[in-house]
Amino acid sequence: MFYGTAFQAVRPFKTQLLKWIGNKQRFAHEIASFFPKDIRVYREPFIGSGAVLGALQPTRAVASDVFKPLIEIWRTLHDAPELLVSWYRERFEQYHKLGVPEGYNSIRDSYNRSPNGADLLFLCRSCYGGVVRFRKADGYMSTPCGAHSPVSPTSFAERVEIWRRRTAGVDFRCCDFSENFREAKEGDLIYCDPPYVDSQAILYGGQDFSLPRLFDEIAAAKKRGVRVALSIDGTKKSGGKICELDVPELLFEEEVFVNCGRSMLRRFQRGGETLEDELVSDRLLLTYSSK
Repeated sequence: MFYGTAFQAVRPFKTQLLKWIGNKQRFAHEIASFFPKDIRVYREPFIGSGAVLGALQPTRAVASDVFKPLIEIWRTLHDAPELLVSWYRERFEQYHKLGVPEGYNSIRDSYNRSPNGADLLFLCRSCYGGVVRFRKADGYMSTPCGAHSPVSPTSFAERVEIWRRRTAGVDFRCCDFSENFREAKEGDLIYCDPPYVDSQAILYGGQDFSLPRLFDEIAAAKKRGVRVALSIDGTKKSGGKICELDVPELLFEEEVFVNCGRSMLRRFQRGGETLEDELVSDRLLLTYSSK
């Protein structure tokens, strides 16, 4: 099967809408540079913070996730961006009126009573290190308040407008990754950034994520002429630890390592240390050749 050999030329895009563990905002443009230009429909079945989606700015895309409050945020960005700004402003004012950490804790308590996108939006921007973590037993969001000051409502409104334009062609859906995969047709590109096997079981849905099931979907999509790029565990401990994965033979044609800088999760666990010994590189596995 022949595809064009031209690849994306993507500029760095640093304006972050959501904070999320594993956020690839700083190097999303590098990942997207391995995507061919001739994409029929771009698909991202583990949307998270949408860093690669925002950097790429596809004209046609389907972005999805199983986490309803997260998709509620993305759909509101698409359908009613002014409401998204209002959600953030109301909680920003509550945060400061009650003081820190009382204001943060009251919003977190509201979310834990009834998970929703409005509370999650502010929590992910104000929690410690942007590490939104959930208790496996009941989905309780447990991350404490961050030491930083959340961005102002005015700054957030500016981010919303930028992201609204960049994601104008995206259909946001709440569904299992397999549904997005099975709709893909020849000429589509699927970028996967699932929970990482070695470190991200604290994510919502990460506890039950099955990498072998994802590999099965990738293999089926590849047979249909769908190109797939997968970000997954690579190296940790500044190269001292290689994360071993049971990757099916011949499923991928190329492996690239992308320098991710210092581990967000380890910074959270070690109280904000500089962590020169915790540099991380992700694997980027391609079912096609970028050469």
